[in-house]
Amino acid sequence: MKVAVMGATGTAGSKVVRRLKAKGADIVEVSRSNGVDLVSGDGLAAAVKGADAVIDASNAFPSGDSMDWGEALTAATRNVTKACAVQHVNRLVFLSISGVENPAFDDFPYYVAKREQEKIVRDSGLDATIVKSTQWFEFSANPAAVTFHDDRIEVQDWLVQPIAADTVADVLVHEAMQPSGGSTVVITGPERIRLPELTARRQAALGDGRTVQTIAPPLEALSKGALVAPPEAEVLGPGVDAWLASLK
Repeated sequence: MKVAVMGATGTAGSKVVRRLKAKGADIVEVSRSNGVDLVSGDGLAAAVKGADAVIDASNAFPSGDSMDWGEALTAATRNVTKACAVQHVNRLVFLSISGVENPAFDDFPYYVAKREQEKIVRDSGLDATIVKSTQWFEFSANPAAVTFHDDRIEVQDWLVQPIAADTVADVLVHEAMQPSGGSTVVITGPERIRLPELTARRQAALGDGRTVQTIAPPLEALSKGALVAPPEAEVLGPGVDAWLASLK
């Protein structure tokens, strides 16, 4: 099986690549570092040619000062779906974020763009599966909500229900191997936890003694749990303790 992986050098994408290699798949690693630009579309059609499936785990960056995040993300998704259609690659698995459809994020540009990406995929006519995951455990060090200083770490007070990026990769690969899609899969981890606590426990596991300070998030809804898993989400391990143990 030949699979093209968008965002192949990213957190989820690199894990997807390792799993596909273990299964003996023929892999095309699609990233800017490999000469393919999802935002402009340069090199994309050639990269997906002959693929049986495409896994899109990318997080496209703006290509210039005149472009914002939303434009970059949606341009990338339009280019991916177009390239799949042109090259007759029918099977697409697209990674998104659980909860972005919540009205609390109507003025949150990044999540609005994620909604638009999902719509582009659904309207593409491709045999596509959208995998929506809650925040990953790895988000406990993400600069979107965590700021590292020499003497302290400031963490936004999000209520999250984290899942391991390794687990997300497992699901993406599983879905790509299925003969058909046309669905939305929502996945999450087994425990809710406040992000400052998760970061503090992560840093302790890594031997980092810096103080973790809680700060307010840009939206109150993030603190109230707007991004925790919906009732229909599939709950997948590991839990917090097991994930922390894997860091040691």
